Amino acid sequence: MKTIDALLAEGVAGKRVFVRADLNVPLDGTMITDDGRIRAVLPTVKALADAGARVVVASHLGRPKGAPDPAFSLAPAASRLGELLGGAVAFASDTVGESATTTVAGLGDGDVAVIENLRFNPGETSKDDAERAAFADQLAALADVYVGDGFGAVHRKHASVFDLPARLPHYAGYLIATEVGVLKKLTEDVKRPYVVALGGAKVSDKLAVIDELLGKADRILIGGGMAYTFLKAKGYEVGVSLLQEDQVPAVQEYLERAEKSGVELVLPVDVLVAPEFPDLKTKAPANPTTVAADAVPADQQGLDIGPETRKLYASKLADAATVFWNGPMGVFEHPDYAEGTKAVAQALLDSPGFTVVGGGDSAAAVRILGFDEKAFGHISTGGGASLEYLEGKTLPGLAALED
Repeated sequence: MKTIDALLAEGVAGKRVFVRADLNVPLDGTMITDDGRIRAVLPTVKALADAGARVVVASHLGRPKGAPDPAFSLAPAASRLGELLGGAVAFASDTVGESATTTVAGLGDGDVAVIENLRFNPGETSKDDAERAAFADQLAALADVYVGDGFGAVHRKHASVFDLPARLPHYAGYLIATEVGVLKKLTEDVKRPYVVALGGAKVSDKLAVIDELLGKADRILIGGGMAYTFLKAKGYEVGVSLLQEDQVPAVQEYLERAEKSGVELVLPVDVLVAPEFPDLKTKAPANPTTVAADAVPADQQGLDIGPETRKLYASKLADAATVFWNGPMGVFEHPDYAEGTKAVAQALLDSPGFTVVGGGDSAAAVRILGFDEKAFGHISTGGGASLEYLEGKTLPGLAALED
């Protein structure tokens, strides 16, 4: 795929450049609680604006149902983008209507605009090729060139991600070029030991990547809510912990495969439990207790890995040459259940190898828990996209950028 450097070499002054970004930031009302994804697209937007392009930034936010919804407006993201760029950013209150047309027409060389949430139009996410194509045609009318830089959306076959690049000269932005380069380090000529730490709530979200990694990783560390399905598969009592009973047979098969293939599949040896899920708003003390992983009381639920597991996982990461981490080890949003996730993050920092934080909640945890982002090898902006790449899937948004 051609990158933005090739576009800049050709010259962009006066051209309308459509940048498909990922501004899908978490909001508390209209307050952005983590602007990492906005900052990630800054290098691309700034380079284009500095070169005299008329930059049209587009993105989705949340899951509106194909119609305008103020709760999912991109207005706060547009405002924050302007603050980070150090200049005014115009905002269109629709996607392809009068406001978008007028806003884009009013751009001068070096100006930047953000159009409203793409998912306010049903054509963006439609499974009907014709409806998606019609929306892509309308978007194409706003621009002369397309730059794909929304890595967090490249695994979606959406109009702005998949159909629009076919209608315009297309290039990969700096973020996508970086993300793909990093993922190649995790899939091609990997330096070993290669250790993967997987957490998060649902084991079903990770089964496909575990299936692929069983033939590639040297060790796989399991934490988060998904760990209790693994512990159940070993015959342990997990109380009222998060459990996907229907996935137990698949997990048992993976445990057997890991043993046969010589991959260390490491499970918690102790966990923090409590009778109730903690209050994440007040963060009132939860007073958890620590129990062995095979001794969770019937009326308790596991909410974080325990102190012995933290030490174990740190030791398994200590000599890693390559590390990929996706998913928190517990309910890190509450201080009483953040230590497991902190321990894994710190182990990545202490590791001598190339460390990748695989987007989503892991990336949020790094920032929320106060770690220096620059100390990690790479923090991805796309958890789902990263996982699907590691699964060996073809990602529509990357395929569309290829020549």
